[in-house]
Amino acid sequence: MHIHPTALIDPKAKLDSTVEVGAYSIIGPDVSIAAGTKIGPHVIIQGHTTIGRDNDFHAFSSIGGPPQDKKYGGEVTYLEIGDRNLVREFCTFNCGTVQDRGITKIGSDNWFLAYVHVAHDCTVGNHTVFSNNAALAGHVEVGDWVIMSGFSAVHQFCKIGPHAFVGMNTSLTQDVPPFVLVSGNPAQAHGANLEGLKRRGFSREQLNAIRQSYKLIYKSGLTLDEAKTALDQHAAELDADAAAQVRLMRNFLDTSARGIAR
Repeated sequence: MHIHPTALIDPKAKLDSTVEVGAYSIIGPDVSIAAGTKIGPHVIIQGHTTIGRDNDFHAFSSIGGPPQDKKYGGEVTYLEIGDRNLVREFCTFNCGTVQDRGITKIGSDNWFLAYVHVAHDCTVGNHTVFSNNAALAGHVEVGDWVIMSGFSAVHQFCKIGPHAFVGMNTSLTQDVPPFVLVSGNPAQAHGANLEGLKRRGFSREQLNAIRQSYKLIYKSGLTLDEAKTALDQHAAELDADAAAQVRLMRNFLDTSARGIAR
């Protein structure tokens, strides 16, 4: 192991032999870290925390701390982090609570820039980008490929669908369907995230289907139930790849408990 002599690592912690740990970092007894992960200086990793391969934690991050929840009574809860995540300075990721699933889960290939906060019981997918000072309250779900701009904040229990874009300084108190771009305080929808989808290789047919689905939800004057019916009809007219994107938006509407940002 490449362990700085000033680092404090509990003997019960499970670190792969290739893990690097920088100066003055502290790793607790119930932590497990897989191969290739780098822990920079002054990082604290505690709690029942499992970290995958090839992650990169920068200085002063606090990972696996207890949930910031007044109901928390010291119960054993968990934090799980996947592979190849970049975690920059001063990020804070908390363990879950027994009032929910008891675990905070972060996927793989994500970028968390400085001062990002992921609260208890959150679920973050893969390939997301959290810009500086983006913050999630408890119980938030974030899908794959979501971009959270700087200083954006998400209310507890909100859901953000895959490929959505949350603009700078946005205060989000309702759900964001897949592919939708929102910004403002309070958040409002401002179209589909077409530029991001083009960069990810979406076909013209898929982009057109997503654009039309956005219009049905936001621009047609339909009620939400009427929009669901219209989306079903729209999907039936498309090829399989384009229809799959429409159904992703349609099915998200059924799972939204807080209503969608308009």
